[in-house]
Amino acid sequence: MSTFRKTVLGFAAGAAAFAAAAQAQAQTLDEVSFATNWLAQAEHGGFYQAVADGTYEKHGLKVTIVQGGPTAANQALLMADKVQFYMQGNLLGAFSALEQDIPLVEVAAIFQKDPQVLITHPEFPGTTFADLATLPTIFMAPDLFTSGFQWMKSAYPGFRDEQIKPYNFSPAPFLADKESAQQGYLTSEPYAIEQEGGITPKVFLMADAGFDTPSTMIEAKQDYVAANPDIVQRFVDASIIGWYNYLYGDNKAANELIKSDNPEMTDGQIEYSIAKLKEYGVVDSGAAAEGGIGCLSMDQVKSFYDKMVAAGVVKADVDPASVVATQFACKKVGMDLKPQ
Repeated sequence: MSTFRKTVLGFAAGAAAFAAAAQAQAQTLDEVSFATNWLAQAEHGGFYQAVADGTYEKHGLKVTIVQGGPTAANQALLMADKVQFYMQGNLLGAFSALEQDIPLVEVAAIFQKDPQVLITHPEFPGTTFADLATLPTIFMAPDLFTSGFQWMKSAYPGFRDEQIKPYNFSPAPFLADKESAQQGYLTSEPYAIEQEGGITPKVFLMADAGFDTPSTMIEAKQDYVAANPDIVQRFVDASIIGWYNYLYGDNKAANELIKSDNPEMTDGQIEYSIAKLKEYGVVDSGAAAEGGIGCLSMDQVKSFYDKMVAAGVVKADVDPASVVATQFACKKVGMDLKPQ
């Protein structure tokens, strides 16, 4: 046999062995799906980062992100076992499930602060959250009125139902009324108002005023967590590492995946969102400062529960500890990736 033929055959055998090894490795990956609660955006960036840079695969997982949206019912997919993990908005969703005996549990909290804000015109003379009670009009959607606004009335006397006008998710009514406020998301609506209205609004973060629920939580069914603690741990760890890399590393590939899922997303919006997540410590503050991103503090859960009971938003006869599983986060995973 010629040397050339031996080389070719050797190369082919090596390639085949490599392909077989790669296939075997791929076959060992545990396949899970993670459903988000809205269209792809920077607020989901760490999860996309862990897909884009192979972090999930390094943790033995093949992860599919199922994008949410205005007509999606992604939590129903979790209940039907079509996905294994769901992005829960905040603890109100967890408390609601508890009251209805729906067997869900939160295993990590990526956001230490809920990004819900109230937005005013730059001319508004107020400087504190309580000052918002002096405004004649606040544009607010029903979901926030029945939860956050009830807390506002309980925590800050002076807010009144008469202030509330329907929010139709357009900034136009707010822009036309300089003596009004509008609800929004820290990372989104203020940017839209800047772009459409040509003004830089004042922003009041409800979390910094005491609305202290964690947000962007990783939720799963209780029976799945009990049966698959190893998969849950690897998904939590990889997601946390993804978030460190997204905030502090090269996030270009993740942003391309986000824009692929949501073609309406722009580079400007992504850049703005990441900047605000950092500026306000939405991800990396509070319990995360000591336990790492994703840390889910039972003290924070109890604090928020007590406030919601006082505001008449949730019932007083349920155990808030039963909606969280604290053994998966707060382990300082990925903290070495944060620049010193």
